Amino acid sequence: MKTCIITRCCDYEALTAIWLASVKATHDFLTAEDIEFYRKKLPHDYMPCVELYAIKDGSGEWAAFIGLSNEMIEMLFVHPDSMGKGYGSQLLRFAVKEKGLRKVDVNEQNPLALKFYASHGFTVVGRDATDGEGMAYPILHLEKPNEQTAKKLKSTSGAACK
Repeated sequence: MKTCIITRCCDYEALTAIWLASVKATHDFLTAEDIEFYRKKLPHDYMPCVELYAIKDGSGEWAAFIGLSNEMIEMLFVHPDSMGKGYGSQLLRFAVKEKGLRKVDVNEQNPLALKFYASHGFTVVGRDATDGEGMAYPILHLEKPNEQTAKKLKSTSGAACK
């Protein structure tokens, strides 16, 4: 995939449509009522609290977006038609390299998300039994070690094996 331009985006309607399509394709553990609950909160309660960046596909349509706070990646969603084309990876690399963010939370019941972040060097560092709304959707806290921490971990893990 060629590198696409990542831009700030405040088109809440378009980003909510991406979110909805993505969630319907990947979050089969959510009830229809819960999807609607979160969908209503997204443009009013969640999106205004983060910096939103989005990426367009080859036809000029929004394909994926990421929401960033000062401390972490708060959301990353890719439209199902654009999954597997590198848009999510490009947004994640932007968050890590350009914004210095190394933390993200994922739903425990979303193994595809966990696999995606693991493939980019993130590891599970904690777990909560409920999500931020208090709903019974366990959350895994992931972190990507920085270069120095990763080197230190490799050197100490090798020493422990002797």
